[in-house]
Amino acid sequence: METLESELTCPICLELFEDPLLLPCAHSLCFSCAHRILVSSCSSGESIEPITAFQCPTCRYVISLNHRGLDGLKRNVTLQNIIDRFQKASVSGPNSPSESRRERTYRPSSAMSSERIACQFCEQDPPRDAVKTCITCEVSYCDRCLRATHPNKKPFTSHRLVEPVPDTHLRGITCLDHENEKVNMYCVSDDQLICALCKLVGRHRDHQVASLNDRFEKLKQTLEMNLTNLVKRNSELENQMAKLIQICQQVEVNTAMHEAKLMEECDELIEIIQQRKQMIAVKIKETKVMKLRKLAQQVANCRQCLERSTVLINQAEHILKENDQARFLQSAKNIAERVAMATASSQVLIPDINFNDAFENFALDFSREKKLLEGLDYLTAPNPPSIREELCTASHDTITVHWISDDEFSISSYELQYTIFTGQANFIKLWLKSS
Repeated sequence: METLESELTCPICLELFEDPLLLPCAHSLCFSCAHRILVSSCSSGESIEPITAFQCPTCRYVISLNHRGLDGLKRNVTLQNIIDRFQKASVSGPNSPSESRRERTYRPSSAMSSERIACQFCEQDPPRDAVKTCITCEVSYCDRCLRATHPNKKPFTSHRLVEPVPDTHLRGITCLDHENEKVNMYCVSDDQLICALCKLVGRHRDHQVASLNDRFEKLKQTLEMNLTNLVKRNSELENQMAKLIQICQQVEVNTAMHEAKLMEECDELIEIIQQRKQMIAVKIKETKVMKLRKLAQQVANCRQCLERSTVLINQAEHILKENDQARFLQSAKNIAERVAMATASSQVLIPDINFNDAFENFALDFSREKKLLEGLDYLTAPNPPSIREELCTASHDTITVHWISDDEFSISSYELQYTIFTGQANFIKLWLKSS
């Protein structure tokens, strides 16, 4: 029955033929649809009579018209009788093939079915809920209004009744070029929805077209495939994002751990420096006390010698003032001997001064330690040393390699690899301590 209904459908209005015309090419067309074709072929200032030919919408055969116009074409009475019998069979019940097909064609979505649709024919306020929507009338009816407006007789038996649908879904999409004409095909060349008149007499007449069903299935299949790929890609992105978030969290944890480790290590270094500072300060103080004690003893010795010399000088000056020769000779002899003895032994009496006791030779050199502290950083692989080829030597089974390293404080040894070419490559490893 579904196949039969498709054979009884007009290619223009996509409804069952109404007053079908039998064209010379053996195809059929509704009288009203043929009339719309002729009207669309005319310009705004012309009448219908000058149109003498039009193309069959099915096979593009040129249909010539005589002076009677469309009335000169034969009516397809046989097709009309078949349609009448088909319409009577289609109203036998809601489970009829035609009704089932219409239900599948206009099956509402879950969101649409949950929406309340009011009867558009009720006079009471508020209107009752609709139970059916007539596709032909484009009106939704309640049960009472449906029985009153659609009796089981012609022409109402050919009306399509479906589950209630909103008015916006019911009217469908109309053609942009032909007013009140519903789109029923797809222009592949312009990638646009068009009506049958666009293909017959419009600007799409020479374009490649496809049925809505074919285009629907193709586009739906493409969209489903792309959607599947997009969902898969989103899933991969979500997994990737989850991994990135996990890495970010791990970075936070590791950063906190390294910061704590840095503080701990620096605190240990500061503690070591503080201890060494205190120890060296104690050594400086002890050395100071020892040197000052020694210097104080030397000062005391110098003061004692100075006092003896001062007493001897005063006595000698007093004797020199004596004018009596006898008295002078009697007193000066002893003083002269003592002055001569003191003068002769001046190097013994004056203590030696050690300039090292001035603490000038006590030096602090932390340049190496400062360089190490300035180089504190993450543990990284050191740069390779620079080989000084001009200083390298080789004799018999001995080789000597000279190099310069920028990491002399952090490198304890180097591994030297060299090759002896004796037909086969032999790799020998040598561990050399850096100097």
